[in-house]
Amino acid sequence: MLRPLALAVSLYLLAVAAPAHAAAPVDSFDMSVTQAPIPVRVEGRQRLVYEVHLSNFGQSEWALAELRAIDAATGASVAAWSGGELAARTQVIGRAAAPTASVKPGERAVVYLEFEATQALPKRLRHQLSFAALDAAAGKSAVSASATQTVVGAELDVGAAASLQLAPPLRGGPWVAIYAPQWPRGHRRVFYTLNGRARLPGRHAIDWVRVDADGRIAKGDADIAANSLGYGAEVLAVADARVAAVRDGQPESVKVSDNPRHDFDQAAGNYVVLALADGRYATYEHLRPGSIKVREGDAVRVGQTIGALGFTGDSTGPHLHFHLADGRTPLASEGVPYGFAGFRLLGYYPQLDRLGSKPWQALSGEVTAERVDELPGSNSVVQFPR
Repeated sequence: MLRPLALAVSLYLLAVAAPAHAAAPVDSFDMSVTQAPIPVRVEGRQRLVYEVHLSNFGQSEWALAELRAIDAATGASVAAWSGGELAARTQVIGRAAAPTASVKPGERAVVYLEFEATQALPKRLRHQLSFAALDAAAGKSAVSASATQTVVGAELDVGAAASLQLAPPLRGGPWVAIYAPQWPRGHRRVFYTLNGRARLPGRHAIDWVRVDADGRIAKGDADIAANSLGYGAEVLAVADARVAAVRDGQPESVKVSDNPRHDFDQAAGNYVVLALADGRYATYEHLRPGSIKVREGDAVRVGQTIGALGFTGDSTGPHLHFHLADGRTPLASEGVPYGFAGFRLLGYYPQLDRLGSKPWQALSGEVTAERVDELPGSNSVVQFPR
Protein backbone atom coordinates (compact mmCIF):
# COMPACT_ATOMS: atom_id res chain seq x y z
CA MET A 1 0.00 0.00 0.00
CA LEU A 2 1.40 3.43 -0.99
CA ARG A 3 1.87 6.02 1.68
CA PRO A 4 0.24 9.47 1.06
CA LEU A 5 3.52 11.05 -0.12
CA ALA A 6 4.27 8.19 -2.48
CA LEU A 7 0.70 8.31 -3.81
CA ALA A 8 1.01 12.04 -4.54
CA VAL A 9 4.32 11.50 -6.36
CA SER A 10 2.78 8.70 -8.40
CA LEU A 11 -0.16 10.88 -9.47
CA TYR A 12 2.26 13.67 -10.40
CA LEU A 13 4.29 11.32 -12.56
CA LEU A 14 1.16 10.06 -14.27
CA ALA A 15 0.15 13.64 -15.05
CA VAL A 16 3.59 14.42 -16.48
CA ALA A 17 3.52 11.24 -18.52
CA ALA A 18 0.13 12.01 -20.06
CA PRO A 19 0.40 13.34 -23.64
CA ALA A 20 0.10 17.11 -23.92
CA HIS A 21 -2.51 16.76 -26.66
CA ALA A 22 -4.90 14.59 -24.60
CA ALA A 23 -8.45 15.36 -25.69
CA ALA A 24 -10.37 17.74 -23.49
CA PRO A 25 -14.10 17.30 -22.93
CA VAL A 26 -15.89 18.42 -26.08
CA ASP A 27 -18.42 21.20 -25.79
CA SER A 28 -21.60 20.08 -27.45
CA PHE A 29 -25.31 20.44 -27.89
CA ASP A 30 -28.18 18.44 -26.58
CA MET A 31 -30.46 17.92 -29.61
CA SER A 32 -34.09 16.91 -29.41
CA VAL A 33 -37.36 16.95 -31.32
CA THR A 34 -40.31 17.32 -28.95
CA GLN A 35 -43.02 16.73 -31.56
CA ALA A 36 -42.28 14.11 -34.21
CA PRO A 37 -43.33 15.24 -37.69
CA ILE A 38 -46.20 13.76 -39.66
CA PRO A 39 -46.23 14.29 -43.43
CA VAL A 40 -48.85 16.43 -45.13
CA ARG A 41 -49.29 16.85 -48.87
CA VAL A 42 -49.02 20.30 -50.45
CA GLU A 43 -49.44 20.59 -54.23
CA GLY A 44 -48.42 17.00 -54.80
CA ARG A 45 -45.33 17.05 -52.54
CA GLN A 46 -44.96 15.51 -49.10
CA ARG A 47 -44.01 18.13 -46.50
CA LEU A 48 -42.55 17.70 -43.02
CA VAL A 49 -42.84 20.52 -40.47
CA TYR A 50 -41.06 20.25 -37.11
CA GLU A 51 -38.46 21.82 -34.81
CA VAL A 52 -35.04 20.78 -33.53
CA HIS A 53 -34.24 22.08 -30.04
CA LEU A 54 -30.56 22.82 -29.29
CA SER A 55 -29.29 23.30 -25.72
CA ASN A 56 -25.69 24.46 -25.22
CA PHE A 57 -24.27 22.60 -22.21
CA GLY A 58 -20.69 23.73 -22.93
CA GLN A 59 -18.51 26.64 -21.92
CA SER A 60 -18.20 28.30 -25.34
CA GLU A 61 -20.46 30.29 -27.60
CA TRP A 62 -20.93 28.28 -30.75
CA ALA A 63 -21.60 29.49 -34.27
CA LEU A 64 -24.03 27.26 -36.12
CA ALA A 65 -22.59 26.20 -39.47
CA GLU A 66 -24.90 23.55 -40.90
CA LEU A 67 -27.79 21.31 -39.91
CA ARG A 68 -28.62 18.19 -41.93
CA ALA A 69 -31.62 15.88 -41.84
CA ILE A 70 -30.43 12.36 -42.63
CA ASP A 71 -32.26 9.19 -43.61
CA ALA A 72 -31.42 6.97 -40.64
CA ALA A 73 -31.74 3.81 -42.75
CA THR A 74 -29.42 4.80 -45.61
CA GLY A 75 -27.32 7.64 -44.19
CA ALA A 76 -28.30 9.83 -47.13
CA SER A 77 -28.84 13.55 -46.56
CA VAL A 78 -32.43 14.52 -47.36
CA ALA A 79 -32.26 18.23 -46.48
CA ALA A 80 -29.63 20.71 -45.29
CA TRP A 81 -29.57 24.30 -44.03
CA SER A 82 -26.51 26.51 -43.57
CA GLY A 83 -25.34 30.11 -43.39
CA GLY A 84 -27.99 32.78 -43.49
CA GLU A 85 -30.79 30.30 -44.15
CA LEU A 86 -29.96 28.37 -40.98
CA ALA A 87 -29.70 31.60 -38.99
CA ALA A 88 -33.11 32.75 -40.27
CA ARG A 89 -34.66 29.51 -39.03
CA THR A 90 -33.07 29.71 -35.57
CA GLN A 91 -34.44 31.51 -32.54
CA VAL A 92 -32.77 31.54 -29.13
CA ILE A 93 -35.39 31.38 -26.40
CA GLY A 94 -35.46 34.62 -24.42
CA ARG A 95 -33.74 36.73 -27.06
CA ALA A 96 -35.58 39.21 -29.26
CA ALA A 97 -37.42 37.60 -32.15
CA ALA A 98 -34.58 37.94 -34.65
CA PRO A 99 -32.53 35.34 -36.51
CA THR A 100 -29.31 34.20 -34.88
CA ALA A 101 -26.24 32.28 -35.95
CA SER A 102 -24.88 31.43 -32.51
CA VAL A 103 -25.89 29.90 -29.16
CA LYS A 104 -24.25 30.94 -25.88
CA PRO A 105 -23.52 28.61 -22.94
CA GLY A 106 -26.74 27.74 -21.13
CA GLU A 107 -28.98 28.94 -23.94
CA ARG A 108 -31.61 26.92 -25.74
CA ALA A 109 -32.42 27.52 -29.39
CA VAL A 110 -35.21 26.30 -31.63
CA VAL A 111 -34.54 25.60 -35.31
CA TYR A 112 -37.77 25.68 -37.33
CA LEU A 113 -37.60 23.18 -40.17
CA GLU A 114 -39.79 22.45 -43.19
CA PHE A 115 -38.87 20.46 -46.25
CA GLU A 116 -40.68 18.72 -49.07
CA ALA A 117 -40.08 15.66 -51.22
CA THR A 118 -41.68 14.37 -54.40
CA GLN A 119 -40.64 10.82 -53.47
CA ALA A 120 -41.43 8.83 -50.34
CA LEU A 121 -40.08 10.39 -47.15
CA PRO A 122 -37.72 8.44 -44.88
CA LYS A 123 -39.36 6.44 -42.11
CA ARG A 124 -36.74 7.52 -39.60
CA LEU A 125 -34.58 10.66 -39.40
CA ARG A 126 -31.50 11.73 -37.51
CA HIS A 127 -29.80 15.11 -37.52
CA GLN A 128 -26.20 16.26 -37.83
CA LEU A 129 -25.19 19.69 -36.57
CA SER A 130 -21.86 21.31 -37.49
CA PHE A 131 -20.63 24.22 -35.35
CA ALA A 132 -17.49 26.10 -34.32
CA ALA A 133 -16.39 28.37 -31.48
CA LEU A 134 -16.66 32.11 -32.03
CA ASP A 135 -13.45 34.12 -31.90
CA ALA A 136 -13.72 36.32 -28.80
CA ALA A 137 -10.74 38.39 -29.93
CA ALA A 138 -12.61 39.31 -33.10
CA GLY A 139 -15.52 40.67 -31.13
CA LYS A 140 -17.43 37.43 -31.51
CA SER A 141 -18.07 38.31 -35.12
CA ALA A 142 -15.95 35.63 -36.71
CA VAL A 143 -15.48 31.90 -36.36
CA SER A 144 -12.17 30.89 -34.78
CA ALA A 145 -9.58 28.76 -36.49
CA SER A 146 -10.56 25.75 -34.39
CA ALA A 147 -11.89 22.82 -36.37
CA THR A 148 -15.60 22.63 -36.93
CA GLN A 149 -17.21 20.07 -34.66
CA THR A 150 -20.24 17.92 -35.34
CA VAL A 151 -22.83 16.24 -33.20
CA VAL A 152 -25.40 13.71 -34.35
CA GLY A 153 -28.70 13.26 -32.54
CA ALA A 154 -32.41 14.03 -32.51
CA GLU A 155 -33.27 10.66 -34.06
CA LEU A 156 -36.98 10.10 -34.55
CA ASP A 157 -39.63 8.14 -36.39
CA VAL A 158 -41.65 9.99 -39.02
CA GLY A 159 -45.34 9.55 -38.23
CA ALA A 160 -47.96 8.12 -40.54
CA ALA A 161 -50.05 10.58 -42.55
CA ALA A 162 -53.61 11.07 -41.32
CA SER A 163 -56.23 9.15 -43.28
CA LEU A 164 -59.14 11.46 -42.40
CA GLN A 165 -59.25 14.39 -44.83
CA LEU A 166 -61.38 17.38 -43.88
CA ALA A 167 -64.35 19.08 -45.45
CA PRO A 168 -64.11 22.89 -45.87
CA PRO A 169 -64.45 25.08 -42.76
CA LEU A 170 -66.11 27.77 -44.94
CA ARG A 171 -68.18 27.99 -48.11
CA GLY A 172 -67.41 29.52 -51.48
CA GLY A 173 -64.69 32.14 -51.72
CA PRO A 174 -62.27 33.32 -52.80
CA TRP A 175 -60.52 32.73 -49.47
CA VAL A 176 -56.84 33.48 -48.83
CA ALA A 177 -55.03 30.84 -46.75
CA ILE A 178 -52.74 33.14 -44.80
CA TYR A 179 -49.66 31.58 -43.25
CA ALA A 180 -45.92 31.54 -43.89
CA PRO A 181 -43.37 29.51 -41.91
CA GLN A 182 -40.69 32.21 -42.09
CA TRP A 183 -42.68 34.94 -40.31
CA PRO A 184 -40.95 35.60 -36.94
CA ARG A 185 -44.27 36.20 -35.14
CA GLY A 186 -46.45 33.98 -37.27
CA HIS A 187 -48.37 31.03 -35.83
CA ARG A 188 -45.55 28.69 -36.86
CA ARG A 189 -43.09 30.23 -34.42
CA VAL A 190 -45.11 31.15 -31.34
CA PHE A 191 -44.80 28.81 -28.34
CA TYR A 192 -47.13 28.96 -25.36
CA THR A 193 -46.10 27.65 -21.95
CA LEU A 194 -49.02 26.32 -19.90
CA ASN A 195 -49.17 23.68 -17.16
CA GLY A 196 -45.41 23.36 -17.06
CA ARG A 197 -44.86 22.60 -20.76
CA ALA A 198 -44.13 24.64 -23.88
CA ARG A 199 -46.31 23.83 -26.90
CA LEU A 200 -46.72 25.11 -30.44
CA PRO A 201 -50.46 24.99 -31.22
CA GLY A 202 -50.29 26.97 -34.46
CA ARG A 203 -47.70 24.80 -36.19
CA HIS A 204 -50.12 24.22 -39.11
CA ALA A 205 -52.59 27.06 -38.48
CA ILE A 206 -54.24 29.05 -41.27
CA ASP A 207 -55.97 32.43 -41.05
CA TRP A 208 -58.77 32.52 -43.63
CA VAL A 209 -59.57 35.94 -45.13
CA ARG A 210 -62.24 36.56 -47.77
CA VAL A 211 -61.33 38.63 -50.85
CA ASP A 212 -63.11 39.66 -54.04
CA ALA A 213 -61.89 39.39 -57.63
CA ASP A 214 -59.91 42.61 -57.25
CA GLY A 215 -58.22 41.51 -54.04
CA ARG A 216 -60.26 43.76 -51.75
CA ILE A 217 -61.01 42.44 -48.25
CA ALA A 218 -63.78 44.92 -47.31
CA LYS A 219 -66.60 46.98 -48.75
CA GLY A 220 -66.53 50.64 -47.78
CA ASP A 221 -64.47 51.64 -44.76
CA ALA A 222 -62.12 48.70 -44.05
CA ASP A 223 -61.68 49.91 -40.46
CA ILE A 224 -65.28 48.90 -39.70
CA ALA A 225 -65.09 45.20 -38.77
CA ALA A 226 -68.56 44.42 -40.13
CA ASN A 227 -67.49 45.73 -43.57
CA SER A 228 -65.07 42.84 -43.97
CA LEU A 229 -66.15 40.58 -46.84
CA GLY A 230 -65.83 37.53 -44.62
CA TYR A 231 -67.52 38.95 -41.54
CA GLY A 232 -70.47 36.81 -40.47
CA ALA A 233 -69.69 33.97 -42.89
CA GLU A 234 -70.97 30.60 -41.67
CA VAL A 235 -68.26 28.45 -40.09
CA LEU A 236 -68.70 24.75 -40.78
CA ALA A 237 -67.85 21.45 -39.10
CA VAL A 238 -65.01 19.85 -41.08
CA ALA A 239 -66.03 16.30 -40.10
CA ASP A 240 -68.52 14.31 -38.07
CA ALA A 241 -67.38 15.08 -34.56
CA ARG A 242 -68.26 15.85 -30.97
CA VAL A 243 -67.95 19.33 -29.52
CA ALA A 244 -65.06 19.25 -27.04
CA ALA A 245 -64.96 22.90 -25.94
CA VAL A 246 -66.81 26.16 -26.50
CA ARG A 247 -66.28 29.75 -25.41
CA ASP A 248 -68.71 32.53 -26.31
CA GLY A 249 -69.50 35.96 -24.93
CA GLN A 250 -66.21 37.70 -25.68
CA PRO A 251 -66.97 41.15 -27.11
CA GLU A 252 -65.50 42.53 -30.30
CA SER A 253 -64.52 46.06 -31.29
CA VAL A 254 -66.59 47.90 -33.87
CA LYS A 255 -63.42 49.29 -35.44
CA VAL A 256 -60.37 47.23 -36.32
CA SER A 257 -58.10 50.04 -35.12
CA ASP A 258 -59.79 50.02 -31.69
CA ASN A 259 -59.14 46.36 -30.93
CA PRO A 260 -57.15 46.28 -27.67
CA ARG A 261 -54.49 43.84 -26.58
CA HIS A 262 -55.97 40.85 -24.81
CA ASP A 263 -54.77 38.82 -21.87
CA PHE A 264 -52.92 35.63 -22.64
CA ASP A 265 -55.94 33.38 -22.14
CA GLN A 266 -58.28 35.63 -24.13
CA ALA A 267 -56.21 35.79 -27.33
CA ALA A 268 -58.30 33.15 -29.16
CA GLY A 269 -61.51 35.12 -28.65
CA ASN A 270 -64.69 33.06 -28.95
CA TYR A 271 -63.91 29.54 -30.13
CA VAL A 272 -65.18 26.04 -30.80
CA VAL A 273 -63.10 22.86 -30.59
CA LEU A 274 -64.31 19.66 -32.24
CA ALA A 275 -63.05 16.21 -31.25
CA LEU A 276 -62.58 14.23 -34.47
CA ALA A 277 -62.93 10.48 -34.72
CA ASP A 278 -59.18 9.94 -35.29
CA GLY A 279 -58.12 11.67 -32.05
CA ARG A 280 -57.29 15.08 -33.50
CA TYR A 281 -59.05 18.30 -32.46
CA ALA A 282 -60.24 21.00 -34.88
CA THR A 283 -60.02 24.52 -33.43
CA TYR A 284 -61.95 27.55 -34.74
CA GLU A 285 -61.04 30.94 -33.21
CA HIS A 286 -62.19 34.62 -33.28
CA LEU A 287 -65.88 33.73 -33.77
CA ARG A 288 -68.54 36.44 -33.69
CA PRO A 289 -70.16 36.98 -30.27
CA GLY A 290 -73.46 35.14 -29.89
CA SER A 291 -73.06 33.22 -33.14
CA ILE A 292 -72.01 29.86 -31.75
CA LYS A 293 -74.75 27.28 -32.33
CA VAL A 294 -73.33 24.28 -30.46
CA ARG A 295 -72.60 23.31 -26.87
CA GLU A 296 -69.94 21.12 -25.34
CA GLY A 297 -70.87 17.46 -25.78
CA ASP A 298 -73.03 17.99 -28.89
CA ALA A 299 -72.59 15.67 -31.84
CA VAL A 300 -72.17 17.55 -35.13
CA ARG A 301 -72.30 16.41 -38.75
CA VAL A 302 -69.87 17.41 -41.47
CA GLY A 303 -70.91 20.70 -43.06
CA GLN A 304 -73.08 21.74 -40.11
CA THR A 305 -72.95 25.45 -39.19
CA ILE A 306 -71.30 25.85 -35.80
CA GLY A 307 -70.80 29.63 -35.67
CA ALA A 308 -69.89 32.74 -37.66
CA LEU A 309 -66.63 34.43 -38.61
CA GLY A 310 -65.94 37.39 -36.35
CA PHE A 311 -63.37 39.67 -34.77
CA THR A 312 -62.87 38.59 -31.15
CA GLY A 313 -59.60 38.16 -29.29
CA ASP A 314 -56.19 39.22 -30.60
CA SER A 315 -56.79 39.85 -34.28
CA THR A 316 -55.62 42.37 -36.86
CA GLY A 317 -58.92 42.04 -38.74
CA PRO A 318 -61.92 39.73 -39.12
CA HIS A 319 -60.86 36.24 -40.15
CA LEU A 320 -61.24 32.59 -39.20
CA HIS A 321 -58.27 31.07 -37.44
CA PHE A 322 -58.28 27.30 -38.01
CA HIS A 323 -55.88 24.57 -36.96
CA LEU A 324 -55.78 20.97 -35.78
CA ALA A 325 -54.12 19.91 -32.55
CA ASP A 326 -53.69 16.95 -30.23
CA GLY A 327 -55.85 18.40 -27.41
CA ARG A 328 -59.01 20.35 -26.64
CA THR A 329 -57.39 23.44 -25.06
CA PRO A 330 -56.35 25.89 -27.80
CA LEU A 331 -53.11 27.14 -26.24
CA ALA A 332 -52.16 23.96 -24.38
CA SER A 333 -52.03 21.57 -27.34
CA GLU A 334 -49.53 20.69 -30.04
CA GLY A 335 -50.47 21.61 -33.60
CA VAL A 336 -50.73 18.62 -35.96
CA PRO A 337 -51.03 18.47 -39.77
CA TYR A 338 -54.18 18.04 -41.81
CA GLY A 339 -55.48 18.23 -45.35
CA PHE A 340 -58.76 19.04 -47.06
CA ALA A 341 -60.63 16.51 -49.16
CA GLY A 342 -61.01 18.99 -51.99
CA PHE A 343 -60.79 22.64 -53.05
CA ARG A 344 -60.09 24.70 -56.14
CA LEU A 345 -56.77 26.56 -56.23
CA LEU A 346 -57.12 29.99 -57.87
CA GLY A 347 -53.67 31.50 -57.34
CA TYR A 348 -51.28 33.02 -54.79
CA TYR A 349 -50.18 36.19 -53.09
CA PRO A 350 -46.37 36.26 -53.54
CA GLN A 351 -46.28 39.43 -51.40
CA LEU A 352 -49.02 39.63 -48.84
CA ASP A 353 -48.80 43.43 -48.68
CA ARG A 354 -50.86 43.40 -51.89
CA LEU A 355 -53.78 41.84 -50.03
CA GLY A 356 -56.66 44.28 -49.86
CA SER A 357 -55.53 46.43 -52.76
CA LYS A 358 -54.50 44.27 -55.72
CA PRO A 359 -55.56 40.94 -57.27
CA TRP A 360 -53.64 37.78 -56.54
CA GLN A 361 -51.26 36.14 -58.98
CA ALA A 362 -53.23 33.76 -61.19
CA LEU A 363 -52.47 30.06 -61.20
CA SER A 364 -49.95 28.97 -63.82
CA GLY A 365 -50.63 26.07 -66.14
CA GLU A 366 -48.08 23.91 -64.32
CA VAL A 367 -50.38 23.34 -61.35
CA THR A 368 -53.77 21.65 -61.53
CA ALA A 369 -56.54 23.83 -60.13
CA GLU A 370 -58.57 21.00 -58.58
CA ARG A 371 -56.75 19.83 -55.46
CA VAL A 372 -57.55 16.65 -53.53
CA ASP A 373 -56.45 15.49 -50.07
CA GLU A 374 -53.91 18.21 -49.33
CA LEU A 375 -53.21 21.46 -47.53
CA PRO A 376 -53.22 24.76 -49.46
CA GLY A 377 -49.81 26.35 -49.94
CA SER A 378 -48.74 29.50 -48.10
CA ASN A 379 -50.89 32.53 -48.95
CA SER A 380 -52.73 30.70 -51.69
CA VAL A 381 -56.21 31.71 -52.85
CA VAL A 382 -58.83 28.94 -52.92
CA GLN A 383 -62.48 28.39 -53.68
CA PHE A 384 -64.49 25.95 -51.58
CA PRO A 385 -67.69 24.26 -52.79
CA ARG A 386 -70.85 26.22 -52.00
